[in-house]
Amino acid sequence: MVRAGLNAERLTRAGAELADEVGFDQVTVSALARRFDVKVASLYSHVKSSHDLKTRIALLALDELADQGAAALAGRAGKDALTAFANIYRDYAREHPGRYSAAQLRLDPETAAASAGVKHAQMMRAILRGYDLTEPDQTHAVRMLGSVFHGYVSLEMGGGFSHSAPDSQESWSRVLDALDALLRNWPAP
Repeated sequence: MVRAGLNAERLTRAGAELADEVGFDQVTVSALARRFDVKVASLYSHVKSSHDLKTRIALLALDELADQGAAALAGRAGKDALTAFANIYRDYAREHPGRYSAAQLRLDPETAAASAGVKHAQMMRAILRGYDLTEPDQTHAVRMLGSVFHGYVSLEMGGGFSHSAPDSQESWSRVLDALDALLRNWPAP
């Protein structure tokens, strides 16, 4: 018997919480059924499969990140905008490690095009307008920023910076300073 109140949204949110607790890779319909003390089969009326559940969690994470990014960017430009946006990603990854991992899930093209991932790219491009970059340099810069943000966050979360001085916050600040300098002095092709 399905417990009253279960629906796709509630299961997605519970799956996101589970991802933050045990890791995104460990999220399955079976694990979620155990959390609600219901039979696995009863959840299939709300989600199609574990992949469907993971896709829903990824979309939720992308939405949350986009909302936080938009709020952080409001009224900012240049280095201030770059720093605010980068800090949103880093803070979100620290607060919601499973959801952050979910946001990296490869989505099918149709789902990706309809997701908040598009907003993320638009926000990065808005930041880059403050640096007067045009195409194709803007696309190169978006890819670079995404790579640096994700790479740094992933290494930091994995403990890669915890064994030596200086503190990773100091390095993060220096990385953002270097990105700002690079964007202001973007090399000509």
